Amino acid sequence: MPADRAALPPTAPGDVHCIYQDADLLVLDKPAGLLCVPGRGPDKQDCLSARAQALWPDALVVHRLDQATSGLVVMARSQAVQRALGQAFAAQQVDKRYHAWVHGSMQPPAGEDGWGEIDAPLAADWPNRPRQQVDWQNGKPSRTLWRVLAHDARQPATLLELRPLTGRTHQLRVHLAHVGHPILGDALYAGAAVQALAPRLLLHACALALAHPATDQPMLWLSHTQLRVHRAPVP
Repeated sequence: MPADRAALPPTAPGDVHCIYQDADLLVLDKPAGLLCVPGRGPDKQDCLSARAQALWPDALVVHRLDQATSGLVVMARSQAVQRALGQAFAAQQVDKRYHAWVHGSMQPPAGEDGWGEIDAPLAADWPNRPRQQVDWQNGKPSRTLWRVLAHDARQPATLLELRPLTGRTHQLRVHLAHVGHPILGDALYAGAAVQALAPRLLLHACALALAHPATDQPMLWLSHTQLRVHRAPVP
């Protein structure tokens, strides 16, 4: 298991916070607001992959986080490792964990392990792209596990640990909005009052575990970035 270091967000364009590297892969801690890959237009060329490739020219994209989401991203350093990691993600052999502050007071579900599940199929909301939606007829199966970590005593907000069992676009954001607890600061799926409770989307990829593609050794990486809820009361 690699040692992880305290996560400090980049402070200037071109900065990359790498928490682990070896000859086969990199694990980077992406700040909120940074694209994972280039977008369309000259103003969308600064991204995590470009910053990484400036330091590690062999860095290859394996998976992505939403621009608004912060946290851990793994990159491969060869095409063979890229294929192996891509297959691991597709086969759901990568354990991804997130922290999120959501609106409202969510109570732990019944059961000894403290985990609840949101099982709702998702599909693109074509007239309103890039939004996604729950679609019981045409959506793809989508499952998210969740558990309560803490409540904010000053306002109705709950800190959750989330474990997506599938990897649909905006899955965590749509699922939580669907059950009536949108993520604070979510500009796509929360109303104006909930958006105003945070200066950013309070969703962070906090842990990543997988078998190393070269050695098959179990690996676990943790981010120490803390999500901080805004203290303004809910209107």
